Amino acid sequence: MSATGNGLGNSNDSAAAFVTMASQRLRLNPNKEHKPESYDDMQLDFSPSIFSSLERYLPPNMLGMPRYDKVKFMREILLKYLPHGERNRVQKHRDYRQKIILNYQPLHKELFQLDPTITFVPTFLEAVNENTEESFRRICSEPSPGIYTFEIFQPRFCELLLAEVENFEKWVGDSKYRIMRPNTMNRYGAVLDDFGLETMLDKLMEGFVRPIAKELFPEVGGATLDSHHGFVVEYGNNRDLDLGFHVDDSEVTLNVCLGKQFTGGELYFRGIRCDKHVNSGSRPEEVFDYPHTPGYAVLHRGRHRHGAKATTSGHRVNLLLWCRSSVFREMRKYQKDFSTWCGECLHEKKERQRMSITATKQELLLRKDDES
Repeated sequence: MSATGNGLGNSNDSAAAFVTMASQRLRLNPNKEHKPESYDDMQLDFSPSIFSSLERYLPPNMLGMPRYDKVKFMREILLKYLPHGERNRVQKHRDYRQKIILNYQPLHKELFQLDPTITFVPTFLEAVNENTEESFRRICSEPSPGIYTFEIFQPRFCELLLAEVENFEKWVGDSKYRIMRPNTMNRYGAVLDDFGLETMLDKLMEGFVRPIAKELFPEVGGATLDSHHGFVVEYGNNRDLDLGFHVDDSEVTLNVCLGKQFTGGELYFRGIRCDKHVNSGSRPEEVFDYPHTPGYAVLHRGRHRHGAKATTSGHRVNLLLWCRSSVFREMRKYQKDFSTWCGECLHEKKERQRMSITATKQELLLRKDDES
């Protein structure tokens, strides 16, 4: 694909500027005073909102550069996460999604434009409108460190979304259309983005999840969430029964039980880990089981290891929103210490500190003995 085809320009001046920019890195902290430009009118490989979010982290001398130059720099960073083969896969998925959207007839069109008054319970809306750490903690319970639960959706919204999913699955069956499942672990469920709900879920993440994540999960990019993967999963008879131990491909995960009647299916959590320690053991204080309640959300870091126990009867459906931050993923490449969020890194750090203190005490005692 040519640079011109991407809307990125093709001037010698831009090429020269890019050579200079290539050796620069993103800032560790965003420039909060800078107002990012809009990239909505450009033909880009990634969502325009990702570029607007990333722009606050550009080196100071780049903020005043033309949009085309800034896009080139940011695009090179983003492409590190999408090699050529992956970009081909993404394009095929776009074509697949477009084919579904052109043929599927929604049952409840009001779902596709997020209306807060019919979606959220009043307590949640009040907390978001107040938009402070205090307001969010007021509606949240934290039954285990780093796991937050709160009521979020009105019962009617849950009913509408469940009916829409059932309508989509009926259309899939009637048309014999082969659809992609949410991930490699779930054989049942559907990707909501694939049949037209991407814009609605973008609004959910940007306007309602990101403000909470900014306060509760700042150390893993909660303030810079800029993309998502939204889907529903189904458990019960003739569906998936349970879900194995894993971490999510997200910085922050929103998990909401939509219904219906069921027993079992508890989420089990076993501690937060970085890549290096993802298979390490769990300590007693990291073990926590959570029973689902329709309309209630669980918000946690994507790296918080978890799974789902067997749904022993009935039918359980959950909405999952994996929220990601391209900024955090870039910054993580230069990070060596993950002790602010990885339980095992924190344990190792405390152990090194303990050993250092012990060694210092022993040295002081030896000096005291020598002096005496």
